[in-house]
Amino acid sequence: MKISIITAVYNRADVIEDCIKSVLSQSYKNIEHIIIDGGSTDGALEVIERYRNGISKIVSEPDDGIYDALNKGIRLATGDIIGFLHADDFYAHDKVIERVVEVFLKHGVDSCYGDLLYVDRNNTDRVIRYWKSSPYKLGKFKYGWMPPHPTFFVKRVIYKRYGYFNTDFRIAADYELMLRFLEKHKISTYYIPEVLIKMRLGGASNKSLKNMAIKSYEDYKAWKINNLKGSFLIILLKNVVKIPQFLRPSPKTYTS
Repeated sequence: MKISIITAVYNRADVIEDCIKSVLSQSYKNIEHIIIDGGSTDGALEVIERYRNGISKIVSEPDDGIYDALNKGIRLATGDIIGFLHADDFYAHDKVIERVVEVFLKHGVDSCYGDLLYVDRNNTDRVIRYWKSSPYKLGKFKYGWMPPHPTFFVKRVIYKRYGYFNTDFRIAADYELMLRFLEKHKISTYYIPEVLIKMRLGGASNKSLKNMAIKSYEDYKAWKINNLKGSFLIILLKNVVKIPQFLRPSPKTYTS
């Protein structure tokens, strides 16, 4: 089973090497790593070029934001399964992809996901937020639930069947896509109860109150365009359920 990992990067020379090394260190080797660079000017492309022999495809050109870049990667992907590893992110251990493949082969699902740690940008051993997810059942999105998108692995055929990221969304296209796949089209999924990804804190949706407001509006819009019955109460719950993630003790060990 071939896995396509797509990385979108723009001016992340300080962290892209960690991301690339994380993919190269995986015990599972049938990985196609696709990097979509938005035309970086800070030296990120030079770092990427140093690892060209370990990267399947490199595209460097202007794009219309991260979701446009990820869509480019999906179109180039040839793997059975597609996952995303953003430039700021890295895998929690070297058997993450091996574990993901095992789940797809054993359970025959369309997708899977796990837990995520938000870590300090400079000290990645310092955990800021522990996003521990839970098994999914239809309708769970109505209670503010969603899987951590960076941990969401999906069969490529599902993207072909149900579409890519909606680039009309500037911040919440990942939420809209998961809502569309899981709630509207009812694809099958499996929860891996362990940390799969570590993410450096500082995503676009959390950078300002304005962006948080835009994201909340886009979350609500995602329900409307998919003809699903939603309300602003769902969006309120979506923010409330995050609170325990800042209070939950960090996991002491990882399954491998």
